[in-house]
Amino acid sequence: MRSIWNGAISFGLVSIPIKLVNATESHSISFRQIHLADGGRIRYRKVCELDGEEVSAAEIGKGYEEADGSVIPITDEDLAQLPLATAKTIEIMSFVPAEEIDPLQMDAAYYLAANGATAAKPYTLLREALKRSRKVAIAKFALRGRERLGMLRVVDDVIAMHGLLWPDEIRAPEGVAPDAEVTVRDAELDLADALMATLGEVEMESLHDDYRDAVEAMIAAKAGGAFEPAEATVEPAGGQVIDLMAALEKSVRAAKASRGEGGGGAEDESGAGAGPGAGGEVTPMRRRSGGGGRKTAAAPKAVGGKKSTAASAKKTAASAGAASKKKTTTARSGTAKSGSGATKSVTTKSTSTASAKKAATKKAGTAGGAKKAGTAAGAKKAAAPRKRASA
Repeated sequence: MRSIWNGAISFGLVSIPIKLVNATESHSISFRQIHLADGGRIRYRKVCELDGEEVSAAEIGKGYEEADGSVIPITDEDLAQLPLATAKTIEIMSFVPAEEIDPLQMDAAYYLAANGATAAKPYTLLREALKRSRKVAIAKFALRGRERLGMLRVVDDVIAMHGLLWPDEIRAPEGVAPDAEVTVRDAELDLADALMATLGEVEMESLHDDYRDAVEAMIAAKAGGAFEPAEATVEPAGGQVIDLMAALEKSVRAAKASRGEGGGGAEDESGAGAGPGAGGEVTPMRRRSGGGGRKTAAAPKAVGGKKSTAASAKKTAASAGAASKKKTTTARSGTAKSGSGATKSVTTKSTSTASAKKAATKKAGTAGGAKKAGTAAGAKKAAAPRKRASA
């Protein structure tokens, strides 16, 4: 690889001769500007605006334009005379944990190669010190006419340097966050976590530029005369109101299907029930927060209806056994015979019937209710002789 800068790393009193090499390269496809009428290439000519003449590269220099429009010429000799200690030196200033560097500051990346046999030992020393400390080095260096900030770290067995923007070059994110206050529910966060877990991790080496592949295929087809333009599909942009819960649930299902895990709902990952499509925003919350909500709503219907009460009463009488039936019949018969007239007999029988219905309704479907009814009947049977005696 061709070096773009030669100098040295200043590590205290240790000087390490190095060469600076670009660590990245662009694979983007570039286009030329052409004249649509005849396909001729459009070129830019550098013309002096004072005399209108085209100027060659050798005749072009630098100048600083002031606010009033006047230009101050700046020569390479002027810049070379500046007291810049980092003109040919990467000066290490400190070592810090890597997490203290804001990724927003990251700029171009370079590899630092040892320049000569004598540089191998100090180069290796710095590399191993960075590895063992698990820190990065912050340095200053000069490149292309200006002083820059850099970060040195180890990549495999090589020291790499990232150019950093100066802290005052990072803009504050004012007015970027949403203005309206938004509340995110736990159920939505659970589904988002489930989607993240379902998508999983990706091998960075497997990623590639699909758009570039499509452009290259289109260029090859046009060059061979076999290109057939397809009708472009325009996706609707913005303005759509979506159900966030339903969209998250659908995304989880789609991610699982793409990984061959079947079409399971979101509840497999997050514990939240899958929503019924458009109404997923409210329904899953109710299912999630109250697992027994539906059973509670159905309970009054099963107990309070007349048909259910009658059926429960019959079931209670049958489960109580023949002994309970006999006691209940004897109690009613004894009550009817006791007393001083027909009116007293009817009143007592009506009272017993109401008590039996009340007891059956209150303890419907349980053997305990039948037992209690039998006990009450026994008590009334015991009370009947006393009434007869007093009469």
